[in-house]
Amino acid sequence: MKRPSLKMPLHSFNKSASALAVSLLTVSSFSAHASGEVNVYSARSEALIAPLLDIYSKENNVKVNLITGSADALLSRLQSEGSASPADVFITVDAGRLYRAKEAGVLQPFETKHLDKVVPDHLHDRDGYWYGLSQRARVIYYNPEKVSADDLSTYEDLADPKWKGQICIRSSSNIYNQSLVASMIDANGEAETLEWMKGLVANFARPPAGGDTDQLKAAAAGVCDIAVANTYYFGRLGSSDKAEDRAVFEKLNLFWPNQAADKRGAHVNVSGIGITASSKNTDNAKQLIEFLTNTQSQEWYAHVNNEYPVVEGIAPPKSLAKFGDFKSDDVSLSVLGENNRQAVKLMDQAGWK
Repeated sequence: MKRPSLKMPLHSFNKSASALAVSLLTVSSFSAHASGEVNVYSARSEALIAPLLDIYSKENNVKVNLITGSADALLSRLQSEGSASPADVFITVDAGRLYRAKEAGVLQPFETKHLDKVVPDHLHDRDGYWYGLSQRARVIYYNPEKVSADDLSTYEDLADPKWKGQICIRSSSNIYNQSLVASMIDANGEAETLEWMKGLVANFARPPAGGDTDQLKAAAAGVCDIAVANTYYFGRLGSSDKAEDRAVFEKLNLFWPNQAADKRGAHVNVSGIGITASSKNTDNAKQLIEFLTNTQSQEWYAHVNNEYPVVEGIAPPKSLAKFGDFKSDDVSLSVLGENNRQAVKLMDQAGWK
């Protein structure tokens, strides 16, 4: 798929290090009341959302105003702005964060026939406050020179003493890990999940440090033999222009855990979107969300962002296609937010720093 131009008629308050930011007009705020527009707060960087917004704007003659920032900062901003917020939609990553936005009262429930048809039930909020836009799986990567795929099986197996000193994973403060633990609480209960984490921590090759890419690089460098990370980080390495990134990708293999017939499947999460409680442009907001779940947008997410579509029938990311299809856990992602507080508590008890 041809990558859309990154030159966009969008407004952004923040200064980004990306090349895209050079082409954006930097402003501190935008109007919420002009007709024919929609105002977006996005925790995804411009490069990962702006090209699609540009296409939407041109196809629908709707002006898109974009503000980007960290997930926590944008949520705090929405809370502080309250009903006066100009934002119409909020885009963020991880169902845990989407749940926080819902609980904070900054989103409103909505539905459309299109979304209910194309987005599977478990990939949107059960009360209609948010919908998934793209998927990523949090799975196992291994160095085939050190580990045989025959010895891998489930997330639960990572607590086996046979993996002592061999596992790299980021810290317990990371929402991706919190959501993984939240899903395990749902599947196995609190007591079993706590014991699992104690075993996992005992198998760490080093104290948690860095992001998902750092875990993958550590496994490739021999610091550990197994890493846990989201699939789009691995896909990004495989499609990188940098030889050192591609070398990491080639050094490791991806393993889909919990694939047996009696197992729940690999843990998945989403980037997602909701309409703000303060929205003044709800019709345009719904139209934009429907656009982001059409075939064109879903293909873009897959082939440019190395993410799995939420809509069935769209090809997987090219960089990850060689690893085949997988069975995913179909637990409602609302559960990940509901179990987050207990997940963090158990992670502390397990000594996961």
